[in-house]
Amino acid sequence: MAGWWVEAWKVFARSHWGGSPVQREARDTVGSGQWISNVPTRSPGLNSVCPRVPGLSGPMAPFRIRQYEDGDYEAVCTMFGRGIMEHTPAAYIHMLKHPQAQLHFLGLFLAVLAASGSVLVSLLALLLALTGAWFCIWSLWNYYAQQFLCNNLLDIRRTYLEAADSCLWVAEAEGAVVGMVGAVLPDDPSERGHALQLKRMSVGREYRGRGIAKALCRTVIRFAQERGYSAVVLATFMVHYSAQQLYESMGFRRVSERSPSLLDSFLQFSLLYYRYEIPGSR
Repeated sequence: MAGWWVEAWKVFARSHWGGSPVQREARDTVGSGQWISNVPTRSPGLNSVCPRVPGLSGPMAPFRIRQYEDGDYEAVCTMFGRGIMEHTPAAYIHMLKHPQAQLHFLGLFLAVLAASGSVLVSLLALLLALTGAWFCIWSLWNYYAQQFLCNNLLDIRRTYLEAADSCLWVAEAEGAVVGMVGAVLPDDPSERGHALQLKRMSVGREYRGRGIAKALCRTVIRFAQERGYSAVVLATFMVHYSAQQLYESMGFRRVSERSPSLLDSFLQFSLLYYRYEIPGSR
């Protein structure tokens, strides 16, 4: 049900980005699944090539982390879209647990009961309200997924491989793309020159618990360190509980919390901002 926009963006992207000379040069340099090594820090004119990441393995099945290739596009978009939408139930439960929402639903029930004098009618009205709330939450997360695809996953090569000090990696296991993570210049202008931002972390549900997410996180930290940055920053929604546990276990500390919109504020949803200070950096 939530995958229609993934398919739409696949078709749109394939028809609009065939590859520039710079893209073809980067594609030829990287090759098919080959590692790039000995890339100098802040290499002028070679920002599309990411540094070598040693092969890594999980406890259940081997995996490796490599730079994103054009053939990974459909797998990356599908995996990320599904990863976003699977948080819909957690967001709905979070909303229901909030006292403000509970008061609204209780007020609705009592108002209908007073007007109709029927408990059954009041329960039906409450059920309709709960169903409407679920649709609102689903629509909100679907909107976020579309925005993420539109903002910087629509043209991955331009956003992550051709931009300065940016990259996108995928984790590959059993011949399939099972994880992804990106590094870009921070959204916050005050962090520019000091930190890189970790973006679009996602691991397929069937491959979680194997150390893939930690390996992807370390890849971004290593990338930032090799380019002379002193920190890695990121933002994650407050209902992404497993992501919060991961980042905190890796040494990230929460520095702030903000709601990106009035609707998010009303629903008590917020973004948590984290920062990791790279050891030994200035």
